[in-house]
Amino acid sequence: MLHIVNKSPLERNTLDSCLAAAQPGAAVLLIEDGVYAATRGNAAEGKLRAALARLEIYVLAPDLEARGMAQVLSDGVKPVDYAGFVDLVAKNRNCQSWL
Repeated sequence: MLHIVNKSPLERNTLDSCLAAAQPGAAVLLIEDGVYAATRGNAAEGKLRAALARLEIYVLAPDLEARGMAQVLSDGVKPVDYAGFVDLVAKNRNCQSWL
């Protein structure tokens, strides 16, 4: 399953809910303000790092770049472009958007 998170971990608990529900082997894609969770030094960094042991974590690179955060991407998080986003959707039978 592909879980898509678009809310900042500083504003909502959407990422926490997603990580709690995601089954091992699932993919999480951070988009829009959700990309802040994929950066070093933020409040969610430890949670995301722990989740990397059981989940594939991706970030939409254009959204990361638009927010000036590309230089502080956390280790283990995989950046994807729009074509990569489409590939993730096509690869996973189900998608869950976390609002």
